[in-house]
Amino acid sequence: MNINEITNRVKELSKESSGKIESKIKFKLTDGCIFIDDTVEPTLINNEDSEAHCTIIINNSDLVKLLDKEMDSMQAFMSGKMKIEGEMTVAMKLSSIFG
Repeated sequence: MNINEITNRVKELSKESSGKIESKIKFKLTDGCIFIDDTVEPTLINNEDSEAHCTIIINNSDLVKLLDKEMDSMQAFMSGKMKIEGEMTVAMKLSSIFG
């Protein structure tokens, strides 16, 4: 999946979970980034490389596996497939925005 397809997927998944993280998160992917600002209503999701409380570095296919619940986020982190920079507590709230 390319970044545009993944961004649209994240937007769909976050519609019902707006306001649960109350932080700014950035995913650094293989072909760009996805920025989520959950401090505003409605949640802002775009592909800008903006400042975030937490940055998650992961490749496109592994993020898709997380979104499809084919891989657990703890498993991805412990195996080195996902790296987290910034506030770890924000990263732990991600499950609420993805359902």
